[in-house]
Amino acid sequence: MVELQTSTYGKDNVKFLKVKKDPSNPNVHQVMEATVKILLVGNFDIAYTEADNSPIVPTDTVKNTILVEAKKFDVFPIEAFIAHLGLHFIKKYSHVSGIDIEISQHRWSKYLVDGKLHDHSYLKDGEELRTASLKYKRSGEYVLKSGIKDLTVLKSTGSMFYGFHQCDYTTLKPATDRILSTDVDSVWEWDSKKIGALSNVISQARAGLFDSAYEAARETTLKLFALEKSASVQATMYNMCEEILKQVPFIATVSYSLPNKHYFLIDFSWKGLENDNELFYPSPHPNGLIKCTVGREKKAKF
Repeated sequence: MVELQTSTYGKDNVKFLKVKKDPSNPNVHQVMEATVKILLVGNFDIAYTEADNSPIVPTDTVKNTILVEAKKFDVFPIEAFIAHLGLHFIKKYSHVSGIDIEISQHRWSKYLVDGKLHDHSYLKDGEELRTASLKYKRSGEYVLKSGIKDLTVLKSTGSMFYGFHQCDYTTLKPATDRILSTDVDSVWEWDSKKIGALSNVISQARAGLFDSAYEAARETTLKLFALEKSASVQATMYNMCEEILKQVPFIATVSYSLPNKHYFLIDFSWKGLENDNELFYPSPHPNGLIKCTVGREKKAKF
């Protein structure tokens, strides 16, 4: 005997770019380019176990829903849109018991023309993404997260790493001055008890909660990365988490996942040349990977 234990399905990589025009001046725009994934959970077992597709909401329907709702709804910020989509699917399909949504927003920034930001011209700021994810159940329970992904940073001094444990496998030399570079992947989970029902996410979004938190988290990340004389990636990422929690009371936990992208000092001793932290080799792999989650409550560690 076998049993279907879990199942989910939906649509991934649904993309759109939304233009929002200023009502007082239609020439002034905001743009959002987003990629959406939606997975449905519900009473779909017979589609798997009996080849009966009658309960299946086609993935093409899921795709069409995303695009139609993006046209009809004010998608700024993505937390408002993700809550709207969650409420829509649970209300429309009685046999859907839960939904899992992820939205990634590409970073387009207006640029200066003749000393001022142009009304509707943008440049793409690398591969950086603003992210949001939602797990929502028909019971009303939800987990909402926001984040920053693929924000690549580097500083050429102001980073150390010494005093670490050493054994007979250790070859790494202590460093009091090194390059520090990483691709920032940070996620903060919202306190659903403080926000209330999922519909409140939309009203809080309109009041500016999610935009201000995103700006605070991004600014904190960049500021501490630049200014802190880092004893380690571990110490710096903890301080980032702590500062974000201080600034945004509605956030329950903050997580960082930071690859330590290595730049190795090139040895020119064979040539009689001194290399005073001037020329490095960018190593593509392997890289360190450091993670942590910091919250307001103490939890048992696994």
